[in-house]
Amino acid sequence: MAEIRIVGTAHVSRRSIEEVREAIEEFRPDIVGVELDAGRYAALRQEVTEPPLSEILKGGNFAQLLVQWVLAYLQQRIGAETGVKPGAEMLAAIEEAEAHATPVALIDRDIRITLMRFWGRMNLWERIKLLAVLLAALVGVGHREFDVDELTRQDVVSAAMEEFRKFSPHGAQALIDERDAYLAHQILGLGARHDRVLAVIGAGHIRGVRRYLDAPETLPPMSTLREEVKPLPWTKIFGTIVTALFAALILAIACSGTGIDVLLTAFVYWILINGVLSAVFTLLAGGHPLSAATAFAVSWMTSLNPLLAAGWFAAIVEAKIRRPSAGELRRVVEAGSFSDMRRIPLFRVVLVAALANVGSTIGTFAYFIFIFPFLGIDPKVVILQGFGNILGLIQGIL
Repeated sequence: MAEIRIVGTAHVSRRSIEEVREAIEEFRPDIVGVELDAGRYAALRQEVTEPPLSEILKGGNFAQLLVQWVLAYLQQRIGAETGVKPGAEMLAAIEEAEAHATPVALIDRDIRITLMRFWGRMNLWERIKLLAVLLAALVGVGHREFDVDELTRQDVVSAAMEEFRKFSPHGAQALIDERDAYLAHQILGLGARHDRVLAVIGAGHIRGVRRYLDAPETLPPMSTLREEVKPLPWTKIFGTIVTALFAALILAIACSGTGIDVLLTAFVYWILINGVLSAVFTLLAGGHPLSAATAFAVSWMTSLNPLLAAGWFAAIVEAKIRRPSAGELRRVVEAGSFSDMRRIPLFRVVLVAALANVGSTIGTFAYFIFIFPFLGIDPKVVILQGFGNILGLIQGIL
């Protein structure tokens, strides 16, 4: 039976670094497991190869990407305030293990899968709340001083975990519970091959991991923890519904007998409302006027096509103008403020893509809410008359 020791850390705590070094020196493990995956390990070693901009834009998950960047930025900012680089205790564990010629194992789940499952499991309300909290944190609202070393105390950690579960129960499942199980699987695997195992993990995972280690039969299958969550394609579903509603609305107006001028006006309003709001949000993101003009020009069309988005086109133009260069991913998370982040071309391009899509979506909702007041007609009369005429025409043909 392997002897397993767990060290709980805070990722920006100087005391955690010392505790990790002392544990390796005193315990003399056969192997050290650290809460890192290959991607974060490479980032700590500054060996990251940034994906090309075309690959970033092709992914299309702009809101998810911004959340990832902002979370990394906030952790970096806390690290700057405490004088400790995020993940320094993991790097210290690796360096101390290497100094003792002790092998190291990366035991955390791929960060891309974790973030995908985190974002995919959250419902719309949880996503909105998360974005609001991150925005407030970016501009400094609600910022307070705290003792980072307190984050390794189990009572403090447990209270924080419970608060997060109330805030986002679905997000907590992917970010905490699933990773507790994944880490426990990995630690047990190390224990099957080594006599003395030291696991260095975040303090927030201590309770969950120990629970699984005490009752391994309760662990979910590893395969279920590695699967990429494929949530319902809400964007495509929403786009299809919008297209159907717009087609039905235009058809009803055309067959209601209100006149071709009303039909043309309804179509012009569709172009203007979608285009103006998409362009305005592009400018709010700090986009170039040409990017805003592009968003205006395509928004009416992309809103009717579930496979297209105004933000993609605006981002392509923005990228042509801003010309993001290599090394900007690191600059994003190491920025000193949100203003500094916005000056980085890569961040600006992704922000333009995200906000142009937000503007287009708001424009779509606004159109269906306000179109009949704009036209000055009674929607009930137009719709009933239009579909009544369509039904009469079908009956006449049959």
